[in-house]
Amino acid sequence: MAKENNSNSPKKPRFNAWWIYGTIALLILGFQFFSSSSFSNTKKTNTSEVQEYLRNGDIEKILIITNTRQAKVFLTNEALQKSVHKDVAEKPLLPSTGAVPQYVLDYGDLQNFEDEIKQIKAENNLDTTVDFDTESDLIGSFLVSLLPFIIIIGIWIYLMRRMSGGGAGGAGGQIFNIGKSKAKLFDEKTDTRTSFKDVAGLEGAKEEIEEIVEFLKNPDKYTSLGGKIPKGALLVGPPGTGKTLLAKAVAGEAKVPFFSLSGSDFVEMFVGVGASRVRDLFKQAKDKSPAIIFIDEIDAIGRARGKNNFTGSNDERENTLNQLLTEMDGFGTNTNVIVLAATNRADVLDKALMRAGRFDRQIYVDLPDIRERKEIFEVHLRPIKTSETLDLDFLAKQTPGFSGADIANVCNEAALIAARKEKKAVSKQDFLDAVDRIVGGLEKKNKIITQEEKKTIAFHEAGHATVSWMLEHAAPLVKVTIVPRGQSLGAAWYLPEERLIVRPDQMLDEMCATMGGRAAEKVIFNKISTGALSDLEKVTKQARAMVTIYGLNEELGNITYYDSSGQNEYGFSKPYSEETAQRIDEEISKIIEKQYKRAIELLEKHKDKLTELAERLLDKEVIFKDDLEKIFGKRPFEKEIEEAKLVSSKPTIKEEPAEEDEVKAADSKE
Repeated sequence: MAKENNSNSPKKPRFNAWWIYGTIALLILGFQFFSSSSFSNTKKTNTSEVQEYLRNGDIEKILIITNTRQAKVFLTNEALQKSVHKDVAEKPLLPSTGAVPQYVLDYGDLQNFEDEIKQIKAENNLDTTVDFDTESDLIGSFLVSLLPFIIIIGIWIYLMRRMSGGGAGGAGGQIFNIGKSKAKLFDEKTDTRTSFKDVAGLEGAKEEIEEIVEFLKNPDKYTSLGGKIPKGALLVGPPGTGKTLLAKAVAGEAKVPFFSLSGSDFVEMFVGVGASRVRDLFKQAKDKSPAIIFIDEIDAIGRARGKNNFTGSNDERENTLNQLLTEMDGFGTNTNVIVLAATNRADVLDKALMRAGRFDRQIYVDLPDIRERKEIFEVHLRPIKTSETLDLDFLAKQTPGFSGADIANVCNEAALIAARKEKKAVSKQDFLDAVDRIVGGLEKKNKIITQEEKKTIAFHEAGHATVSWMLEHAAPLVKVTIVPRGQSLGAAWYLPEERLIVRPDQMLDEMCATMGGRAAEKVIFNKISTGALSDLEKVTKQARAMVTIYGLNEELGNITYYDSSGQNEYGFSKPYSEETAQRIDEEISKIIEKQYKRAIELLEKHKDKLTELAERLLDKEVIFKDDLEKIFGKRPFEKEIEEAKLVSSKPTIKEEPAEEDEVKAADSKE
């Protein structure tokens, strides 16, 4: 537990081992400095001056240091009385135990220097002593000899400090503390500013989460009636729907210690580390209770045990999971520690982890509906400078199937598009272009396409538009383009009706509209191409879902082979016989071929209008709903719904034909 500091008491400096190292270094440098000639009167001179002093008889002794090519000159007592030597005659500042030379010089060649001295002595009959000696820097030599040991010891001390948790990596990342938890402890005053006000939509999930926070703030309110505080809550939902954001809001609202980490933080290359970190995490949480533990992407360690464990490679993960199960069921409900976890793969989690008593509540965080998307837009538009008051209802209706992360991306992309166009503010058109960019990809107007290919693409997209216009349950068309975008050579944008349930006739109409592209190629050119790849992929998935998942096929009857638990993916056998598999393949093929023929019949009937639409598409490259109304007239099955009214405007509007809240574009791919 952190100690409370008295604000009035002075802060004492903390002891640091580097102080000792610094003191030793200063002592060594000081000794070297004071022992040098810096504090004596020794003067630097040259060879010519020494020769002159020698001729005058001023030199008593010359000491030649052979290993440093330096000579020390000692003057006679008479010479020290001369004015020319008054600078070196004064006593040194610090006393010395040995004789201090008055002059020092660097000589060149030793033989020449020695011969010159001998010659001057002989010429002037001098008795000056010439000695030879070697000098060594004891401290320098000592330090040089110790340098390898100092480096080795320094590296050892550094590594030991790192391994013991003193390094920058933190306690959890070091050798000796590798079993410590890597959870980050959030301080609500400094680390996070997210609150429930920043979480738009998700009303049901927020209500559950707010109640969990209330458990920790006021536990007596619930326990006084005999109730027990839930031990855990599991947030489940598609990616980008706000599971982690909800946890951040809890960290900002709870006013209690909040431990945050991901499932992969328990995983390490060493055996037993995961279980050790789980133990340490719960120990810290219990010491600071009431507290919240948040484990993001818990499926990293929570997968079902005993699956695909042929090599034993999952033993360590299973040990970690076993320890987590023990800890969650081991601490009492009165410890006030609640575990939050998030995953988008709840189907693969171990059943023991999902049971009541561990995760008492499972909170499903779904994709936002139209009302929630409006609220999310309100949050993400706060920092964006817009040029007008945007119709948030309109933007919400243009983005069905978008998650909260997708909407945040739309707002950011709109701001980037406006900046790219040198605008001072973001307009409605920038948002529509941003949705186009995200769903369809970046426009590639400079892509090289032959005239024949362009014509094929135009009729392909016109086929989609024509068939969808003539079918009752097909999604309303918004825009058709033959400008390459992303990986597609052309695209048709739709605004699907958001349905909670889908009927067979609705699915078949969608499939027929999707096959309209290839059908148009067959009707006009009597040839087909590879451009319908994405269309075929989409209808094949839809047909297979009708037969094997939703039980919408009369031949197979009311039966499904869908496993919501996800356990079938671990097995090698199919849940049906080979004979049934053959029947399934036949029924899928029948459904697709029937809708393909239906699309051909529709296009044969309206071939002239199909051609007119394709020609207009070749001319303009982008056409809207208004252009189709001029050719076909009002849509036969026009529905009086707001979506259909709003998409009739001329700006570039967004698409997505889908059921089950998925955003899909019927595009031609090469």
